[in-house]
Amino acid sequence: MTEKWKTDTPRVIQLPSGRLIRGRGLRYDLPEGQTPTLAVHLTDHQPPDPAWESLWVPWRDFWLPADPVDAMRKLRLAYERAPSERVEVCCGGGVGRTGTALSAMCVFEGMDPKEAVTWVRRNYHSRAVEVPWQRRFIHQVFASAGPDSGQS
Repeated sequence: MTEKWKTDTPRVIQLPSGRLIRGRGLRYDLPEGQTPTLAVHLTDHQPPDPAWESLWVPWRDFWLPADPVDAMRKLRLAYERAPSERVEVCCGGGVGRTGTALSAMCVFEGMDPKEAVTWVRRNYHSRAVEVPWQRRFIHQVFASAGPDSGQS
């Protein structure tokens, strides 16, 4: 088992299940201290490979993932690994796409979509999930999550 995120690490949030996940913007320097063991990059171009494991979700700024099913699969994988690893979700600025991904993870926790967006805006960034179609994406995650989507 890998050492978890320290709770005082900038931009690390604790989901209601206790999972610790860091959101960040790739346009900014990598924060000092711990590095992720798994990063999910939500970008329109494949980023350079970091020194740790990473997954790429093709996703243009202010839009939706190019392949929503693949995006949900990768976010679910990151969510499932978060209890025992340092998981990071990141996009260019660390707000819209990252907030949308964090909201999807809250839906995996059993929150309804509106509650998930509100929770992420309160606990991560006040402008997370920037556009209406990103909020609709959270509803799609909810609809496809099924009855087994509660806390793991």
